[in-house]
Amino acid sequence: MDPLSEVLSLLKPHSYITAGFDAGGAWALTLDDLAGRIKCYAVIKGTCWLAMQGVDAPVRLQPGDCFVLPSGRPVSIGSDLGVEPRRASEVLDPNRSGEVVTYNGGGDVFLVGSRFEVNGRHAEVLLRTMPPLMQVETSGDRARLRWSIELMMEELREARPGSSLVAQQLAHMMLVQALRLYLSERSHNDVGWFAALADPQLSAALGAIHADPAFPWTLQELAARAGMSRSIFAERFRARVGETPIAYLTRWRMMLAGEKLIHGRDTLARIAGSLGYESEHAFNTAFKRVMGISPRRYARAGAEEAFGGSKEDATSSSENESEMAVPPRAAAKAAKG
Repeated sequence: MDPLSEVLSLLKPHSYITAGFDAGGAWALTLDDLAGRIKCYAVIKGTCWLAMQGVDAPVRLQPGDCFVLPSGRPVSIGSDLGVEPRRASEVLDPNRSGEVVTYNGGGDVFLVGSRFEVNGRHAEVLLRTMPPLMQVETSGDRARLRWSIELMMEELREARPGSSLVAQQLAHMMLVQALRLYLSERSHNDVGWFAALADPQLSAALGAIHADPAFPWTLQELAARAGMSRSIFAERFRARVGETPIAYLTRWRMMLAGEKLIHGRDTLARIAGSLGYESEHAFNTAFKRVMGISPRRYARAGAEEAFGGSKEDATSSSENESEMAVPPRAAAKAAKG
């Protein structure tokens, strides 16, 4: 799979609720249900303001705009920035999937979309590095997004045989299409794995890593895939992704290993070999450095306990330039010696 598909497969997003929102008059809501979730909505009618922690200025949403909220940060949305917001959980029914929720009389602003539950074991790490707000304004593709959303709503309203499955697939189509359009603009200054996908050269290197994570990649080989010199590639990758290329490679390997530990039946030695490590000891050392817990404890404790104490360890796992040139097989031999 391509990098975006692979990351989404680890996040495991599934549509939790799909609904319309019809608001009128002066109104404002604080969206307090975003933790561990991704929201993707489109403005069908009217305009409104969206303010978010970490975004410099409020954003005015116009008819046809689609926006994705993946980071879990506090968000306020309303007709006017001066209106005191109410908590959405207090005034809206969270179980009205497939329906239109009318607020404050309705008639002025209409939004439709989905809220996705994210069950991936590494959701916190992956979502934290995505842009907090992704707004799509490309007019040529808004009709396609709207078609997906409206058809999804129709399926849920009519409740025909298979509607639940069809609506789930349409919700994923809407989310992926919005992410694609955001990436296609290539004019953002975001930092993280998602930002690198918008850079054709860095995306080529990421694609190589995801296509063969067990390969003993070196900085020079990844730079060649990107069509850049070693030094320029290393500098540009770190600036865009927030870590070195080999640190990213190691982190991705450990995320794949985490999935295998929890969902598979392979032994540690087999998992280590599938990711390019000839020594189980070398694999265990890398896993604990990145994930903050040993593979065996990770498999037993589950993702919540594993990430609870690993944030600092994971952040400090970026290797220096000399380490970047050492492939895992070489590291394994060094460990044996």
